Amino acid sequence: MNTVRDDSATTATTMTPTPCLRCGVAFDRLGRQRFCSTVCRQSAWRQRRAAPVEPIVAKADVVYECADCDARYLGDQRCDICNRWCRRVGPGGCCPACEAPVAITDILTPEQLAQPRSTTSKRRTRST
Repeated sequence: MNTVRDDSATTATTMTPTPCLRCGVAFDRLGRQRFCSTVCRQSAWRQRRAAPVEPIVAKADVVYECADCDARYLGDQRCDICNRWCRRVGPGGCCPACEAPVAITDILTPEQLAQPRSTTSKRRTRST
């Protein structure tokens, strides 16, 4: 007989009560049992696989623009005036002079946003 699946051979049988991993109540353990009841076992399983509590929200540093009234919002995807969804302009922030939402693409040109070219040259092999 293979002892790997034999609980009586592979688990220690002690007469000392073991605390339940969910509620902490002491119980006499049978085999690999870790919880005092089925209720505690199911509750622990549900708690381990619970859905995230906080919903995913819009990023605060993204500028949105309403297609109807051209109003801009920082982090708000819904237009307060038209009550319509806004389109994403891109990352940005508030203008230091006028406090209006400004996107990075409004300030920089596409050439400035492009990645700089590599300045490394190819290695030349010496001929002997």
